[in-house]
Amino acid sequence: MGSDTNGNQWKTLDKDLNKITQVEYAAQLGARPLVGMGVALAFIVVAALGAAVFFGQTPTSLVVVIAAAFGAYMALNIGANDVANNMGPAVGANALTMGGAIVIAALFESAGALLAGGDVVSTISKGIIDPSGFEQSRTFVWAMMAALISSALWVNLATWVGAPVSTTHSVVGGVMGAGIAAAGFAAVSWPTMGKIAASWVISPVLGGVVAALFLALIKHKIVYQEDKIAAAKRWVPILIGIMAAAFGAYLSIKGLKKIVKIDLGTALLIGAGVGAVAYVVTAPLIARQAEGLENRTKSLKTLFALPLIFSAALLSFAHGANDVANAVGPLAAIVHVESFGDFAAKVSIPTWVMVIGAFGISFGLMLFGPKLIRMVGSQITKLNPMRAYCVALSAAITVIVASWLGLPVSSTHIAVGGVFGVGFYREFHMERRLRMSRASRPEAKRIAPEERRRRKLVRRSHFMTIVAAWVITVPAAALMSAVIFHILNAIVA
Repeated sequence: MGSDTNGNQWKTLDKDLNKITQVEYAAQLGARPLVGMGVALAFIVVAALGAAVFFGQTPTSLVVVIAAAFGAYMALNIGANDVANNMGPAVGANALTMGGAIVIAALFESAGALLAGGDVVSTISKGIIDPSGFEQSRTFVWAMMAALISSALWVNLATWVGAPVSTTHSVVGGVMGAGIAAAGFAAVSWPTMGKIAASWVISPVLGGVVAALFLALIKHKIVYQEDKIAAAKRWVPILIGIMAAAFGAYLSIKGLKKIVKIDLGTALLIGAGVGAVAYVVTAPLIARQAEGLENRTKSLKTLFALPLIFSAALLSFAHGANDVANAVGPLAAIVHVESFGDFAAKVSIPTWVMVIGAFGISFGLMLFGPKLIRMVGSQITKLNPMRAYCVALSAAITVIVASWLGLPVSSTHIAVGGVFGVGFYREFHMERRLRMSRASRPEAKRIAPEERRRRKLVRRSHFMTIVAAWVITVPAAALMSAVIFHILNAIVA
């Protein structure tokens, strides 16, 4: 009897301990968002304190301190939202774990921002609105502050609901809305806005087309060859060489500009040399990796894991160089006005301002990025390493070309456009094979329209939602910015 009693007591104790363990686990899960918000708040405070130290203790430095806090807040949101587009394909294809993707992205985002970021800052802060249209420099400062706050709030809201919107759109809309509210429609440089708007359309289309072309090349030259492994050993090093060439040219023309001035032609020659070296180095590595693999499509995924990781790193570098302007562009304009009391044709970017943008993007990725990484990587269309590589390489090349032109394109549009391009190419290819199959076998059963719709390889609901979010971002950010500008004006009046 005693033993039965002891047994029941142990069972009861086990149940109680299990309940306690479950409660502790639930508490840990519930505390994670609070920890993330706490770290983010600490970073914002540190950024503000850093601005106070580096800018100087002048009566007007409080404006810069506040602007630095909102610049840090914006950088966090860029990391949480935009970086998902860089790493989502690699994670969705299972080439990288979430932790590995975050580490690689954080390193290369920071390197891109600090080494090559800054060319598009003048476009964000000076090209969209004409400072001469403002009666006072203080009005211009409040307009930039309103743009910074509104764009950060909009991207934060979009991240919370799981929509990969464009942070570039948010900033441009914010700057435009504040400019109109402060100085009227004449203050906006509409030719610049037209150029930027055109890039929003061109970016996803170009990203999708390039990704689809690379996928078609891989299918034609590798997947549909009789000896797939031999074909892969020939072509995978070439694809890596193309990626390395783009990276080499981009880094030489932007990353080395503080040391030596390199023109475009020389940069392209350097890129070609880097690409050739990458080909020579990776060819034997890929050949060794291909030994013993079965001659089937599934085996090819192993060979594409390495180039996918490299292309994702390249895209993160390009994204950091291009999108750091979104965080620090308006902040740089405010710092310049507070430093010199007037406007200049070109804004000089202090190092501490670039550091806020670079580290903010990395912190935002680590704290809040996984949600949208999963959405972009697995919920739009099914990705494998080959498809994901096409998306990443296409996005990297498009961002690099845009950054050379000093055009504030949306990396979100480019990367997501690449995902859609791969998905729609797969649908086109599947339809083509079905037509060829029916032509060769007239007796084959036709597929009902309902079944054809069910077999679509791109989720139409996500497509429509994302496009709708893209369309509404600029007017929503502009409206919010105009309202915030009037509030700021009323407070300080």
